Amino acid sequence: MEFYDVIKNRKSIRKYTPKKVPEDVLKRVLEAARWAPSWANKQCTHYILVDDPDTIPVIAGRARSFGAPVYIVAFADPAQSGHKDGKDYYLVDVAISMEHLILAAAAEGLGTCWLGGMLDEALVKKHLGIPDNMRVVAMTPLGYPEQSALKGIAGEAMRMAIGAGTRKPLSEIAHRNKYGERLA
Repeated sequence: MEFYDVIKNRKSIRKYTPKKVPEDVLKRVLEAARWAPSWANKQCTHYILVDDPDTIPVIAGRARSFGAPVYIVAFADPAQSGHKDGKDYYLVDVAISMEHLILAAAAEGLGTCWLGGMLDEALVKKHLGIPDNMRVVAMTPLGYPEQSALKGIAGEAMRMAIGAGTRKPLSEIAHRNKYGERLA
């Protein structure tokens, strides 16, 4: 799949088949995340791939109904990233890395759904043995989308998880040289 097609056609999936994701595919997706840039190349982001059927319902919370065979938890050590002008850059580091992971998953025909606000950090840390100094930033279910999650789209379009929806036109969100000067 072409890179720009992956970006335009990726959507959040909230219903998965139980089909197991092959190990080589999981590793490619994690490799894509590993190559994400980070503050001073400190690479503070860590991942836990959870495929234990007894652990998934505990950490997934309300998202357990999605039925994904895998959840990936992204976390970081804030001390291994930067802090400047009141901004904690470990959050940015994890976000960039997660986006690499999510786009790689889409290129592989897999679905994801970024979960940040839905996760219980203390519970996730406890059940996965994540040290106290680390911060859990996000997690995503990962798996093959259920047909109903794709609203009946078939063939290559289903593989691409098409239907990401509309976006504001570039003329509304992109400026040149200063705010209010549109790109046209």
